[in-house]
Amino acid sequence: MASLMPAVVAGAQQPPAQAPPAVQQAPAVAAPVEEVPAAPEPAAVPELSAGDEAALREALAADADADPAPEPPPIATAPAPGPAPIRSAPSLNPDISLIADFALAAFSDVDRSRQSGAHDPVANGFNLQQLELSVGAAVDPYFRFDANLVFGLFGVEIEEAYATTLGLPHRLQLRAGQFLTRFGRRNPTHPHTWYFVDQPFALGRVFGAEGARGLGAELSWLSSLPWYLELVTSTQMAAGEASARSFYGGSDPGVRGPLDLQQLLAIKQFFPLGDDWSLSWGISGAFGPNGSGRGNRSEIFGSDLYLKWRPISRQSVQVVSLHTEWFYRRRQVPEAVLQDVDSFSEVFWRFTQRWAVAARHDYGSPIWDSELARQPDELDPDWTDHRHRFAANVTFWPTEFSRLRLQPSIDLPLWQDDPIYAVFLAFEVVTGAHGSHPF
Repeated sequence: MASLMPAVVAGAQQPPAQAPPAVQQAPAVAAPVEEVPAAPEPAAVPELSAGDEAALREALAADADADPAPEPPPIATAPAPGPAPIRSAPSLNPDISLIADFALAAFSDVDRSRQSGAHDPVANGFNLQQLELSVGAAVDPYFRFDANLVFGLFGVEIEEAYATTLGLPHRLQLRAGQFLTRFGRRNPTHPHTWYFVDQPFALGRVFGAEGARGLGAELSWLSSLPWYLELVTSTQMAAGEASARSFYGGSDPGVRGPLDLQQLLAIKQFFPLGDDWSLSWGISGAFGPNGSGRGNRSEIFGSDLYLKWRPISRQSVQVVSLHTEWFYRRRQVPEAVLQDVDSFSEVFWRFTQRWAVAARHDYGSPIWDSELARQPDELDPDWTDHRHRFAANVTFWPTEFSRLRLQPSIDLPLWQDDPIYAVFLAFEVVTGAHGSHPF
């Protein structure tokens, strides 16, 4: 046995060079085939009653809750080259949209067109009304940030840039920064939400070409009454020729106390009048100093009404609305108190998904004093009589991201001999993540 070990070991260390010779075997003898017994028939499963089936399902669910599936093992990753940066914002990609408004305009007397809005067409030919960049996102669980930058042919303007709280208790909300004042319904909106190409001249006459806006803070409270009721108050800077025309305007003596700021008080209400009708009604008041003299004040009171019919009780794309606003202004000047009334009313009818028509009437009264005698006003020295303007338009939406609008108008300043005719063909295009607009 010992003599055979070296040969065995050597054979294990060296692989064979060729296959081993075949071993001669005896002829195979056919083995008898054994009969494999057939598999037994499966026993019949007894049917479960409805009660037994429900009990079985409950038992399986209890077992699944008691023995949850094991968590998968963590995936090994390469170590970071340094400490991970701490991010205070949930996302670095805010919602961004770009909105462009252009208009082709023709005036019968362009030198006396008397357009009062900063975004109105003011010249014969092509006009860039605005190129608005809108940016907004939630900063964290406590604040949201929104900004609207307006680009013109010769510069950029910060129209709005403000932060809004998201979680104040007791139905409160705070907004701070540069924002449009929530006076009435039209003032805090942007041109792409308007039913008309130009701004009602009441806003330009009372607040300025840009409407009421400025740096400040706003506090609002939503009541728990059976109908929607919101109380709004804000404090903003009272200077700005294009945004505080009835207050300090272009003069800016600075802030020496709270009375040198512009204050707002407003009530916003909403009433559902059924399945297809709704009503919004608001009352606003703005108060602040004016530039006519030390201690002189301005007061502006307004009321806005918006009635809307949109059938939801049946399938329809039609919308009919009525929007009217009235302004009463009272300004202290040396040796007098000047007063005037302005208003506008709009009717809008969207009769198909892509087509709508609208009509508007603007009104402005002359200036009178406390004795109801007409007085000249340094803000509008030639505004010595009543003024009316009538406009109508037809709008076509190729899609929800573009709009075409044709608008003729006639302006009747009664202190002028001839009316002013105008025709606008406006085009708007929207791109990006632009949010929906409020009711």
